[in-house]
Amino acid sequence: MNSTGNSTDTSSDAMPDLSQILPPYLNLPPHLSAHKYFFVCTLTVAAWDTLVLSPRTWRLLRTPEWPPLKILFHFLRIFMPVEFTIVGVAFFDTKWSQAQCSHFFLFEPICTAILLAACSLVHVIRIHAIYEKSRNVLYSMGGLLALQVVVTAICCGFYRSTPLKDGQGCIAEPKSNWVGIYWLSATLTYTASFAFAVHRSLRSLKVKQLSYWKLMLRDGLNLYGSIWAVNMVNMLFWFIIKPTGPEDPVRTIVTSMAAVLTASMTMRIILAVRGSLAKGGSYAVSSSSNPSRSRSGNTTHVLSSARVGAGAGGAGTGIPPGTNPVLSIGRVGADQPTTYAVPLGAGDKGGADWDGKSSVGGRDQKEGDIFPAESPVEVPPVPEGVRVTVESETDFGGYAKEKN
Repeated sequence: MNSTGNSTDTSSDAMPDLSQILPPYLNLPPHLSAHKYFFVCTLTVAAWDTLVLSPRTWRLLRTPEWPPLKILFHFLRIFMPVEFTIVGVAFFDTKWSQAQCSHFFLFEPICTAILLAACSLVHVIRIHAIYEKSRNVLYSMGGLLALQVVVTAICCGFYRSTPLKDGQGCIAEPKSNWVGIYWLSATLTYTASFAFAVHRSLRSLKVKQLSYWKLMLRDGLNLYGSIWAVNMVNMLFWFIIKPTGPEDPVRTIVTSMAAVLTASMTMRIILAVRGSLAKGGSYAVSSSSNPSRSRSGNTTHVLSSARVGAGAGGAGTGIPPGTNPVLSIGRVGADQPTTYAVPLGAGDKGGADWDGKSSVGGRDQKEGDIFPAESPVEVPPVPEGVRVTVESETDFGGYAKEKN
């Protein structure tokens, strides 16, 4: 019995605890390890988004005008990947000491505050535009943006460096739980933006009926909703999940992903504008347009028309009822002209539905046609047919016969 017990004790002594022999950058607490894995996902999303948007960015860059939305798009396009590349170096570089981190930790909260302010400014401009420059909407969204800028600027002074071991990374975290209003202020702005966008889309159904799926894609409601959802999840980590100690960075796990997705979806909101970006762009359906008269498909260009009985033949016309007179050719001396009736094509029976393509979308377009007209063009009602009468007469009596 003793020999067995001694052998057991000897084997247990021969297997030391791995946490005692691993270096600090490999010996990570569970929440810190999850934070690193999630930050890898964040960098992957940022890199993939940068590659995917490259063709559309180039098309937008080639447009001659430079409205505020275009400037903000290119700012976000460059600023977001640069910021999180630098943050990633500080987070994963094992040679970063806590002394270096004490001089660097404010970089992420300050840069993220600038990034969120630029995204919120895009939302203010766009929501103001789709509500036809309503001052009430501008004051509401502008007030939330001003509140966000002030709150985030103040909260940047209440961050500290997470007390990790050398080699485990440099992470900024709040000194107190109330610093979460940094993200709460931004979430309020995006909540209002999402609510305004949904309300405007539902109101447009009174002008032109669409399925909810097409309505969501046409107005980019999925983009607004994604921004709102990721910021709400971030709120759960800030105010509900409790850290286990001062070295636990669990509250800031989702912050980087929230910032990257907010910037990414905001850039897509700009690209989804159907029309010029000047003054925030216009809305897909004008409140004064009449759906029964708007056309986005083929139209008929009328040279001259003679409508008979609303497109049907009538008495004394020589045209069978129910046909569309197109061409009538008469000869001199003939009692009745010869009429050729051709029915109209299906392409002229009504406007086509929205095709789901954005102004800088995934189809080939000419340089000057990157932003096609957004609102359907109103045209007068097209008659059911065109009737052209051609009369010809040849007179040989006025010419002398040529002699051989």
